[in-house]
Amino acid sequence: MTITADASFEVLPFTRTCRHIWEDGDHVLIGVSPGNSYFSSERITHLAQWATARFAQVDFVYADLHVDRMFAAFGYTRDHAEKRAAKEIKAVRRRILKGVEESGPPQVEIRVRALSEFQSNPVYQLLHRRVLHFLETDDEFRKGCEKMALHFIGSKLPEGESITDAQLQVCFDYMAAELPFFVDTPSILDVPSSVAAYHVKMPLTDVLFARGGGLRATRNQAYAVVRPEAAAVAGPAPQHTAPPHTAARNTAPQHTAPTERTTDERRAA
Repeated sequence: MTITADASFEVLPFTRTCRHIWEDGDHVLIGVSPGNSYFSSERITHLAQWATARFAQVDFVYADLHVDRMFAAFGYTRDHAEKRAAKEIKAVRRRILKGVEESGPPQVEIRVRALSEFQSNPVYQLLHRRVLHFLETDDEFRKGCEKMALHFIGSKLPEGESITDAQLQVCFDYMAAELPFFVDTPSILDVPSSVAAYHVKMPLTDVLFARGGGLRATRNQAYAVVRPEAAAVAGPAPQHTAPPHTAARNTAPQHTAPTERTTDERRAA
């Protein structure tokens, strides 16, 4: 189902549980990574307008951890990597703030925070340790992270070259910093339930939302592909670098969007 607000977006909750959480409309998390051209200030504006019309709380969280190490792993000198990372992080924050400001008076509060701001959060710390533990002990989870790493940086590798151990480790560290928000945002941010919204399905989605054991998203954590409506006509959304999430209700993936209600309609129900 195509959904229209201030901008049109196609919404694909990953499971029936994700759809139920979507319909609850408690909270949406929109993760933004530096250097990703998909997240222009105009796109942020449309996302902010769309999100505040449907959710009681909205958070934009942008990645700012291990960015310099990512640049260094792919050939930048340490000094150049640090300067490039600082520039990219500053630029992505500026785009988000500009997009949110231009979205107009919000119906609900929009929070914009860096990933590093949560490093002192005890719940985030615990979830981060769990992610690292499963990277070491769970082959299926690790393979999913390897696929994610190649998804992120495959296009950056020279033709015929494979990812090195050092590059893979940096990718793991980058993803591990983000993954707590795909596992249990509600506990980190103290919200009843949450939808992690992104414009493509990520390789780890099946591992975190569809399998029966290991590291899984909590029952009040959802994932949904949210992309411009035109993507449904033009073909699959481009695979951009991005932030990479045990539900009793989780079932086979769903590829239809729920009927939407505004925030006021949900509260009146």
